[in-house]
Amino acid sequence: MATPRDPERTRVRLLQAAFHEIHYSGFRSADLDAILAKAGVTKGALYYHFDNKEALGYAVADEIIASRVHRKWVQPLQNVENPIDVLIRIFQSESDKREDVQRGCELLNLSQEMSGLDEGFRRRTARIYKEWHHAMAEALREGQKRRVVRSDINANETATFLIAAWEGYAVLGKNSQDPRMLQSGKRSVRRHLEALRPARGRTRASGRD
Repeated sequence: MATPRDPERTRVRLLQAAFHEIHYSGFRSADLDAILAKAGVTKGALYYHFDNKEALGYAVADEIIASRVHRKWVQPLQNVENPIDVLIRIFQSESDKREDVQRGCELLNLSQEMSGLDEGFRRRTARIYKEWHHAMAEALREGQKRRVVRSDINANETATFLIAAWEGYAVLGKNSQDPRMLQSGKRSVRRHLEALRPARGRTRASGRD
């Protein structure tokens, strides 16, 4: 077990254990005893760091889920020459392993479950989606300035569509529990992204896998 002398490590272990339990079971069904067992800490240690289960869930959203989305979708799009190439790489790198498809997107799961029930969760998941959207839209606008993205598209609307399309495939994949659904989503999103290139760029990219 983590020792009381290492409170920060204890807190990290609690957050990681809570994230996995919430991702697997949902927030309302997440079992505190299972979280404690996975983290290897006592109930006293839990309440030393978090007032209640809700506070723990908020911290998971703020610190774990937000960080994962930032690393996956925000950082790679900063100061890039061609956002379409980067977006294709990100979408293609998304896991389509059966167990990951069955669990679904952690941000989407939490938003769907809790946004209508708890304003704190709604605000937190909305903030994460907003950062994701802003990163995509800003990268597309910069790509338009560099003439590697079509000038006639609306960057904000395109970013919204890409997020909605991908999260929609995540829902369908989780419901069907079929990795082929997410694989189909990757192909469809890639075709849409390729179509965002100026005509000359699409000609050069047509031979890509």
